[in-house]
Amino acid sequence: MLMNSNEYLHIVEAVKQEIRTAQYRAAVSVNRELLVLYHSIGDVINAHKTWGSKFVENLAADIKLSFPDATGYSVRNLKYMAKFAAAYPNDEFVQQPVAQIPWGHNVVLLDKLSSPEERLWYAERSAENGWSRNVLVHQIESGLYQRQVLAEKVSNFGNRLPSPQSELATQTMKDPYIFDFIPFKADMVERDIEQALVKDVTKLLLELGTGFAFLGNQYHLNVGGDDFYIDLLFYNLNLRSYVVIELKTGEFKPEYAGQLNFYLSAVDGILKKEQDNPSIGLLLCKSKNDLVAEYSLKDMSKPIGVSAYQITSSLPEELERQLPSVEDIQKRIKGEKE
Repeated sequence: MLMNSNEYLHIVEAVKQEIRTAQYRAAVSVNRELLVLYHSIGDVINAHKTWGSKFVENLAADIKLSFPDATGYSVRNLKYMAKFAAAYPNDEFVQQPVAQIPWGHNVVLLDKLSSPEERLWYAERSAENGWSRNVLVHQIESGLYQRQVLAEKVSNFGNRLPSPQSELATQTMKDPYIFDFIPFKADMVERDIEQALVKDVTKLLLELGTGFAFLGNQYHLNVGGDDFYIDLLFYNLNLRSYVVIELKTGEFKPEYAGQLNFYLSAVDGILKKEQDNPSIGLLLCKSKNDLVAEYSLKDMSKPIGVSAYQITSSLPEELERQLPSVEDIQKRIKGEKE
């Protein structure tokens, strides 16, 4: 009797998923045991601080003699173990996200962050999203915690979305969004930024956050015989809703919210299925007046958020103000020629 091919493929996929899950659990278990060991060694080092720095050097040398093939016990790493044990002074850390991420990730958190709350937040996001160490460093250096947790976010999600979708949508927002992978040009228009974002869509998705699937740019909608084009259209798997993003190169204006409100009505009428939640709009502007944005969204029927974005974060604002503008340089060149 021949096997049903579809049924067989389903069985194979189920078995493969079981294997992946078991491998992940094994890796997490091994990692946790390693971190428990490092924490214990760190406790020993901290208990003998009065013995001086030579104690750590001698300990590293003696470990090397007894375990010549073992790695991870250099003087530098032993000092990190001591720092790790001091940062998490009891064994309860094994129940926290730091026990779910690799040792190298924990070293990054110890190096770059002094706040325990921030460390735990980044550890949790890293475990949830499977960030590599380089991605974790990027997220910390871009101030993701400040932009996503501490930012004063402008939206009407609380009034236009049911709970818990409203809370999740608000948590997804950042202010500002950092698009520092886009080369800056003084005369950029919306389409230039949009094309640059699409060209490097992997980095765009990383900045937007988990759950976003890119559906297209200049996404065409026909409403009553008229053509309309959405700048960027996404579907968020966590929110189970379409996300419409409109880009503006200037400061936020109230009419932008009206335009986006219309796009959301069109998406809900044309694309949204019964199982989907209400579509969400995000206006990304170069700058915004929070109070103007709040008043603009107050009576909008659709859920909309407004955030600023930065094309580049390579120059501090104070330094940028001191640099001559393109017009100043052109005038100076013209004056020298005359």
